[in-house]
Amino acid sequence: MGNDELIPKKFSKRTEKIVDNMSLMDDDLMSMVFENNIPATEFLLNTILGEGITVIESRGQVELNNPLVKGRNIKLDIFARDINGRIFNCEVQRDESRADPRRARFHSSMIDVRALKSSEEYKTIRDTYVIFITESDYFKAGEPLYFVRRNVRIKKSIKPFNDGNVIIYVNGSYKGDDPIGHLMSDFRNRRTEGFYNSELEKAVCHFKQEEGGRRIMCEAVEEYAAERAAKSRVEGREEGRIEGRIEGREEGKAEALLESVRNIMKNLTISAEQAMKALGIPESEYSKYLSML
Repeated sequence: MGNDELIPKKFSKRTEKIVDNMSLMDDDLMSMVFENNIPATEFLLNTILGEGITVIESRGQVELNNPLVKGRNIKLDIFARDINGRIFNCEVQRDESRADPRRARFHSSMIDVRALKSSEEYKTIRDTYVIFITESDYFKAGEPLYFVRRNVRIKKSIKPFNDGNVIIYVNGSYKGDDPIGHLMSDFRNRRTEGFYNSELEKAVCHFKQEEGGRRIMCEAVEEYAAERAAKSRVEGREEGRIEGRIEGREEGKAEALLESVRNIMKNLTISAEQAMKALGIPESEYSKYLSML
């Protein structure tokens, strides 16, 4: 063990404060709490789906790369699989714009494209569940859960399409005295006590209070901040290059128009204003070209 591992790492007050204020509605903490945490993941899925799910795999921050060149990649907050091969993707969405139904559709498609090998029949593809836990009530109907499944209209009746794809929105603001209400209370809890579920309380306490877990959490916060800063610098340079190209094109256009004004004035023996009018230059720009003549 190196000496640097024996010395507790110091983090900025800002980082410490961010970690103190985190709840399971923050995807960094959520992903770490459920990473390889089978009991917590089973509790989460069974509470939402109301059935006896046996989880065999649970991972956090799983990146799925788009097979298309320059296609958009996604990073899943929680990726889980049960004993029957069903796949579950759970996401926390604090911003309503990030809970758009088409985003849920995209998550489903990115999971589905990996769910079938070339030699397998389509009918063997496992059921997939995309679960968005939203901070507010996305559909504004006061329900704790919203299940989205495809149906088919046959004459005057509506029947299930049974394609095995399910999307669920969980109302993170729901406060009912029932399993979903208690689960969402735990997700909103920024403390390390007062949880309904002991598994969640123990895991949150580890990452917010215990030295090893808190260090991991603080490092994740600082790494995220560094990534954001680097991205901003890259975007700033790219924006500068774009503006430079635009300005260059505008300057070239102005020089060409100025040369046309000079030629018309010379060949037709007319004033600069008359030449600019003939070229269709807006009167508001006359002073700019007159100063350049």
